[in-house]
Amino acid sequence: MKYVDEFRDVALAQRVAAELAAEARPDRRYRLMEFCGGHTHSLWRYGIMSLLPPSVEMIHGPGCPVCVLPVGRIEQAIAIAKRPNVVLCTFGDLMRVPARDRRSLLKAKAEGAHVRMVLGPAEALRFARENPGTEVVFFAIGFETTTPTTAVAVKRAADLRLTNFSVVCNHVLTPSAIAAILATDRLRVDGFVGPGHVSTITGTAPYEPFARDHGVPIVISGFEPLDLLQSILMLVRQLNEGRAVVENQFTRAVVPEGNRRAQALVDETMELRDDFEWRGLGTIPASALRLRPAYATFDAERRYPVPYEKVDDHPACACGEILRGQKRPTDCTLFATACTPETPMGACMVSPEGSCSAYYTYGRRAGQSLLKRSA
Repeated sequence: MKYVDEFRDVALAQRVAAELAAEARPDRRYRLMEFCGGHTHSLWRYGIMSLLPPSVEMIHGPGCPVCVLPVGRIEQAIAIAKRPNVVLCTFGDLMRVPARDRRSLLKAKAEGAHVRMVLGPAEALRFARENPGTEVVFFAIGFETTTPTTAVAVKRAADLRLTNFSVVCNHVLTPSAIAAILATDRLRVDGFVGPGHVSTITGTAPYEPFARDHGVPIVISGFEPLDLLQSILMLVRQLNEGRAVVENQFTRAVVPEGNRRAQALVDETMELRDDFEWRGLGTIPASALRLRPAYATFDAERRYPVPYEKVDDHPACACGEILRGQKRPTDCTLFATACTPETPMGACMVSPEGSCSAYYTYGRRAGQSLLKRSA
């Protein structure tokens, strides 16, 4: 398959791994954060972690939209779903995230709340058109990758003059999270494996201040084994040479200017929030989006004013520290005991982009590299 098979070429991957082993100096430590949860899963799924030299340490970042959504937002969703004549539509993994007292949208649905799993905002919009007597609320989450799809749905609803469709906008911004990570005490990050899918929308410009002002190199990466090995090698080379620039490994999908049409759609329909709470990172100024006043009629937070209340995670759950890069899933006392994909105690075990999910699914055979097994 084009753009897949050639990026899983065993012989070439082994050569890149050998180059990485030769260039990573044993007398220094390379602390690299892969921001995106998709990268975390690829690192473990393909056994890349077992190919890295001892001096290269991968730190798992907060790039999982389900994981960074705080408990208070789940509580808001449950409250809206329980209102009469309202159907709350959202993604399947979000329905399983534990809220206060281990409640979830899935449990609320079992208790009679109207919660519907959809693949995206277009499906929620179609459901609203097919059911004009029902108030349909799409609970939107995601980084810049999925924000344009919500913007399209809102514009389409406006064009159709739908009165029964609205959105809870929880879209968050990657640069704000990177800034928060760099400001975190007790955590040193030498370089970032930048998010590939997000960058197809944003382009490379949002990362330039981090390289310029913080001296931290960033390499935007694809998700296949060769993508990640090459990106890590590019970061090691920058650090060895004392450089800190933004490089684009994912050139087959990312262009410097990003997707300007998608950017324009988002800018037309959405604006910055003053601040937004993130799980693990706390409240970050100008880090999330809401609908502009011109589209207020489609803003579910205005239509159903449910006060936001900060709610703490389960006291034994280390999801917040994992998202900050301060702990690994195996450092959590609940991991693979009380907390499993079937009985999740925190969001990091629920989402297919969560670090705990990656460790649980692939970690038990982490020493068996896909590349070694295929050789």
